[in-house]
Amino acid sequence: MKTCIFLLALCLSCAAAEYTAFEKSPHDYWTRPLTNRFTRIKADLESGRLALDTTSERACVLSLLKDLDVPASSQMLVFSTTSLQLRFITPQNPRALFFSEDLYIGYIPGARIEIVSLDPALGGIYYIFDLPLAGQPVRVERSDRCMNCHAKEDTGDVPGLVVKSVLPGPGGGSLTAYRIGKSGHGIPFSDRFGGWYVTGKHNIAEHWGNAIGRYNSGVLQKIPIEPGKHFDFARYPAATSDILPQLLHEHQVGFVNRVVEATYLTRTLLAASGGKLTPQQSAELDEKARAITRYILFADEVPFPAGGIEGDATFRADFARNRRPAKDDTSLKDLDLHTRLLRHRCSYMIYSAVFTGLPPEMKQRIHRHLAAALSETKPAPEYAYLPIPEKRAIRTILKATLPDFPQDAVSPAVIGNKR
Repeated sequence: MKTCIFLLALCLSCAAAEYTAFEKSPHDYWTRPLTNRFTRIKADLESGRLALDTTSERACVLSLLKDLDVPASSQMLVFSTTSLQLRFITPQNPRALFFSEDLYIGYIPGARIEIVSLDPALGGIYYIFDLPLAGQPVRVERSDRCMNCHAKEDTGDVPGLVVKSVLPGPGGGSLTAYRIGKSGHGIPFSDRFGGWYVTGKHNIAEHWGNAIGRYNSGVLQKIPIEPGKHFDFARYPAATSDILPQLLHEHQVGFVNRVVEATYLTRTLLAASGGKLTPQQSAELDEKARAITRYILFADEVPFPAGGIEGDATFRADFARNRRPAKDDTSLKDLDLHTRLLRHRCSYMIYSAVFTGLPPEMKQRIHRHLAAALSETKPAPEYAYLPIPEKRAIRTILKATLPDFPQDAVSPAVIGNKR
């Protein structure tokens, strides 16, 4: 028995080591055909068929955001030098980040545009290019240097998203860091926002945003700085670095990294088993599916402080623009913001390309874990925090808006080797 346990542990450790090699078969990160949204429009951007406003940097970025359907109101400003183009970033020249469910755009005044486009099979695909202000055509490069941070321990060693929280010095360089290697809505607020400007109404009393550090007689001191005091908001597409985009961004980063890692794990195990999972491999995928289901249903979400947050009105409208309502007009994008992020605690990222593109062997498991978690007749104790009316509302929305969601709860134990 001990020998069997040892061999199983060895097998699983080998699989984990293999799936981190994202550039090798069966993943083939650099050679597999791409199906992400930015790649599909890249040729139009480079040919000029997708024209940008080149009258100014700001106008150019605004037109790019519009063409990519990424709201300018999602803007978040980060002044720590945690970026490929770190030499351009300071508290006086912060980096702006914008996002939707499948695209992330970085803009630093005077520097190049950075894009992360999420591919369902591969995760993050990273691009960089100059703004065409001098009349030159756009020349988009697929970046390999981004992998130095975007495929390491912060992302589970697969191509994902990175969000850092550090206390920067006056020039933006990091003096200390928080929540290293962790992401998602379970991160305490007291460990978030370091190196970021934070605007908007909220009641989060303790966080690391809007501050730089300095050593005084060997003691690290935190020095508050005010958003907009050291730079001009007029240089940026929006005059905000609102708390709500930052909270939603954190949730999305945690979602994407977990789901992309599950894609790589599933592909690795299927390749190793010739397409027919062993019982041990099936159990490993099932445990991964259970963990993702807990994340989807906000099992470990940090509760909001008393009084909640408000959220920028423009961003709230932009965020709701692509909501998918059920017949009763409820949706997974309905915000709460009093005690938690969402009214119905099931992630809207379940509609995203990285989730819908999951290998069937993983997605079916997650769907069935979801159905079981939302069951009213056989409630799972670990989801007792979800009251029956909320479970019912989530099931109604999923049945109406997610075509392959199972209509009836099925125990995850019966999934086995079904494909």
